[in-house]
Amino acid sequence: MSTRELGLGLQSNKRPGDYAALAVQAEDAGFDVVTVFNDLFFQPALPALLEIAHATERVRVGPSCLNPFTLHPVEIAGQVAALDLASDGRAFLGLAAGAWLDRLELPRDRPQRPAQRIRETWAIVELLLAGDDSGFDGEVFHLAPGSVLAYEPLRPRVPLLVGTWSPLLTAFAAEQGAELKLGGCANPAMVTLTRERLGAAETRIVVGAVFVVDEDDAAARAQARLEVALYLPVVAGLDPTVDVDPRTPAAEIPDDVLDLFAFAGEPARIAEHAERLFAAGASRVEFGTPHGIDERRGVELLGSQVVPLLREP
Repeated sequence: MSTRELGLGLQSNKRPGDYAALAVQAEDAGFDVVTVFNDLFFQPALPALLEIAHATERVRVGPSCLNPFTLHPVEIAGQVAALDLASDGRAFLGLAAGAWLDRLELPRDRPQRPAQRIRETWAIVELLLAGDDSGFDGEVFHLAPGSVLAYEPLRPRVPLLVGTWSPLLTAFAAEQGAELKLGGCANPAMVTLTRERLGAAETRIVVGAVFVVDEDDAAARAQARLEVALYLPVVAGLDPTVDVDPRTPAAEIPDDVLDLFAFAGEPARIAEHAERLFAAGASRVEFGTPHGIDERRGVELLGSQVVPLLREP
């Protein structure tokens, strides 16, 4: 595995066939990972990931991320096992606490405890993939002894990516995760802080954020402002290295704030931004939706003009 990787992040809002076409573009351009978001109220990530797995040969594939509030750990294990089989062992599992869950009015008669839920979810997934029928009795989840998958997974373990900004889940990622993803982040200072929190752990840091590239630098940044304004209420308060008003209207987001939460502009600007993140300690930079003013054109520019500038000597 390279010390610095590039990923393409796709939103699950497309028509069947669109995912495969974009993933093939990314693989041909030399990308290492293609991931699909599993955001609330969008299509589930798994169908898109299966399409991508069948269309590609080399890139790693996985959801960024599933959460243990809307999916039980047994269902999560089944999804990643199916994807691993379809991709011939290229799958990873992304787990996160999830966003916008307040809209679901989840039951309040028991503690939510997102970090504990993720820890126990991973423990159950590991048991099921390994064929261990000893069961699990946790604080949140339970699995009766004798419970096993009714099929044989391709691998007894898959890599874990933990999506988080929090110190508590960062500690879990240091113990169990192959990767930690800062979703919605393009801030080198946050990467440095996360590396410090991980300590001596070999967990790799992934940064992924809104991405808009175009030959027209101003137009790309204007489009990115619209996208970032949707996510600021979720991510602005998660970064302790900055002080940003999450209610800032799109048109009023200043350039320096935009660059904390997005990759936006002409290709050379994008490459310079990614280089700063690698220098801060990121192992993978993931370029997220919407990719460009026109998505296909954005992915094309990414592959033809940005990736060559980021290849290691």
